[in-house]
Amino acid sequence: MTERTLSGSFKSVYDKDPILNNMNKVTASIFFILFSIQFSSVFGQSPDYTEYNLILNKYVSPQIKSGIPVNWVDYTALSKDISFNKIVKTIEAFPVDQLDGEAETLSFYINAYNIFAIKMVIDHWPLKSIKDAGSWLKPVWDKPVGMINGKEVTLGMIEHEILRPMGEPRIHLAIVCASLSCPDLRPEAYRADVLHEQLQEQAIQFLKNQAKGLKVDNSVIHVSKIFDWFEEDFSSYGGVASFIHGLIDIPSDLSIKTDIEYNWSLNGQ
Repeated sequence: MTERTLSGSFKSVYDKDPILNNMNKVTASIFFILFSIQFSSVFGQSPDYTEYNLILNKYVSPQIKSGIPVNWVDYTALSKDISFNKIVKTIEAFPVDQLDGEAETLSFYINAYNIFAIKMVIDHWPLKSIKDAGSWLKPVWDKPVGMINGKEVTLGMIEHEILRPMGEPRIHLAIVCASLSCPDLRPEAYRADVLHEQLQEQAIQFLKNQAKGLKVDNSVIHVSKIFDWFEEDFSSYGGVASFIHGLIDIPSDLSIKTDIEYNWSLNGQ
């Protein structure tokens, strides 16, 4: 009873005294500023992906092409939308030294890869395959596609020199090389605070796509060639088989073959 009376009396003093009331507001403001600084120092910073999310929702839709379920990209319309240039500039202008921790770094470079892959297609539009943007002497993966932190980068550099050394093999089911047999372009930007959940969902969705991820045929489990090309990266999960069995329920006594044909046709038109 006494405690409640004191609490009420203090409240009435603040309500009636403008000086004390203002002091209270100043104290609250200072606390908010200090909390914001502390929050940003813990979680770092990431680019603003608002425009990117809008683009994905506007120009990407689920379809079936050549018998393959895919998130289909309307490159024709996207190539005429000036807002895509803003997305590219956002990535190119972002100071990567502000990225704090593995999740922020991974999410930034996964988004950067996917955005630059789209840019590569648009820069050489129209084409039937992203490979058409390169040549036998200089494959598309080795062609400059944009700038990060003031340095020219290629898709190959982002994948092999930045992402793969970070030891997270699920990136191979998140980065999209603009082809039908690639993992689907996620209809939202990757974010540090939910990155694990996003990568898990991407991996499961890819494996459940029988046309390009995984299919069981008699006594054999057929999986994407991605698991052959990057087999060593999955050693952190105990190998390809262990990785797959940890995500979906399939017979553990069946052999696995990385032999699903890879379709390099463009994932859009």
